[in-house]
Amino acid sequence: MDLFSIGSTAPSIASADMASTVGIAVLKKVMDIQAQSAAQLIQAIPQTMPANNPPNLGQGVDTFV
Repeated sequence: MDLFSIGSTAPSIASADMASTVGIAVLKKVMDIQAQSAAQLIQAIPQTMPANNPPNLGQGVDTFV
């Protein structure tokens, strides 16, 4: 067993752990930004006005051919 290879493995594991931690933090930030953007888009949808149809229109569907 080579003791030098064990010593060089520990820093590479630590750097991989740090890289995954940073990646997760960036991913969380991106998801927060996307959620804010989606909320803004939903709020930007104009409210529709109800139709001013007479009471006899729009109450039934003709299913006969």
